[in-house]
Amino acid sequence: MTDADHAQLASISERAMTEGGFIPHPPAQALADAQASGPLQDAGGARDLSALPWTSIDNPETRDLDQIEAVEAADGGTRLYVGIADVEHCVPFGRANDLFAAHNAVTVYTGVRTFPMLPERFSFDLTSLVAGGKRLAVVTETLIAPDGRVLSGAVYAAVTVNKAKLDYPSVSAWLDGKAPPPPGLAGAPALQEQVRLQDALARSLAAARKRLGALDIDTKEVQVVVDARGTVAALAPHPQTRAGDIIEELMIASNTALAKELDARGQPSIRRVVKEPERWAKIVAYAAGFSAALPPEPSAPALAAFADTMRREKPDRFAEISLALVKLIGRGEYEAHRPGEDETGHFGLAAEAYTHSTAPNRRYVDLVTQRLVKKTRAYSPDELAAVASRCTEREAAAKKVERRVQKAVGAMLLKRRVGETFSGVVTGAGPKGTYARIFDVPVEGKIVSGDKGLTVGDPVRVTLRDVNAEKGFIDFSI
Repeated sequence: MTDADHAQLASISERAMTEGGFIPHPPAQALADAQASGPLQDAGGARDLSALPWTSIDNPETRDLDQIEAVEAADGGTRLYVGIADVEHCVPFGRANDLFAAHNAVTVYTGVRTFPMLPERFSFDLTSLVAGGKRLAVVTETLIAPDGRVLSGAVYAAVTVNKAKLDYPSVSAWLDGKAPPPPGLAGAPALQEQVRLQDALARSLAAARKRLGALDIDTKEVQVVVDARGTVAALAPHPQTRAGDIIEELMIASNTALAKELDARGQPSIRRVVKEPERWAKIVAYAAGFSAALPPEPSAPALAAFADTMRREKPDRFAEISLALVKLIGRGEYEAHRPGEDETGHFGLAAEAYTHSTAPNRRYVDLVTQRLVKKTRAYSPDELAAVASRCTEREAAAKKVERRVQKAVGAMLLKRRVGETFSGVVTGAGPKGTYARIFDVPVEGKIVSGDKGLTVGDPVRVTLRDVNAEKGFIDFSI
């Protein structure tokens, strides 16, 4: 892709942000406040946990490091420490950066450009848990039983030092025996052992959730790939990695423990929920197409068993099946919660109580949760309900922006292939039209003719009829 194409995509991403109701760049006062901020200082009372073997694992290009992890053996199981960047310390309620963050609610990753929820001085510097830097963090300490059950949790402020900035691909290759230890672990046997302990703990946690009916799927979520010059080169499925599984499991355990801790304190909170599927009958019908029988009422264990069977028996179609199940289950959302209320739960994770707290640099709901944890601001249930609603709506809007830019990238990659036929799967069917994702260049487009009778999950063969990068149109016909 040429430099001109990349410049056009950058312009499209900026416009998509504005049209999506986002503020693409921090206001002048927010930037001024960020520039006037200095390094966080311990005001007293923070525990000194700088000696723990903290590490971070994230994408190679990530600079907003909002979490670090450490584990150690303990009586009765394993003790997990998850340190979260102390962001609320730098973002006072009601000031310019809080208002900016509350408006956008999330960092938007288009692949072409990243639009941070907070100024880069915070996200990439003062509140980023950079390797070797002494940082204040909010630590969730969780005791986990040998069988993977979360037993207890505590949360407190601590001084931390990230001993190694690691990334998903290189850690996964090393753990799988396909590569030597990556930079940060090479020549550091104690840190190597630490990451292996995290890997073992993650497997135990995953097994415990599986027993409760957690859904193990792989939609091969699409990402924009850039070359060494920073120019868009391709669209590719985001791989499911062993190191990614480690972070996912440790964060789920930490978020579960924190939700229970807030309840124990008698504090209202915001839960991350995925309700029982309203379209369960369609899921039953979809599974029947693979000769699988699901019960008439929603059952997470039954659906998880179906997914496991499909992963084993139909590996070439598993991404397609995973995507169909995600669409049929429905997306997650945020919900205000009072202690003692019935839990909605997270159907896909098989988690009864679950919050979002581990990414305050890039999710506003996590920043609000951090304020609740530190008791720096008391939110009423109505205020939390408003935050939950706003963050749910902005998350959906961010996904639309990201898909809009992905479609523009896809349109550019496909503009010389109009008239060709591709295999795909139906990803949406409703009053606004029928949509399919193709596999060759993993992008979604609208089926403009021949879509009658199609439903989510149907495999299709489609012909590319037209593309328009500026408008984000990719049109197919059956």
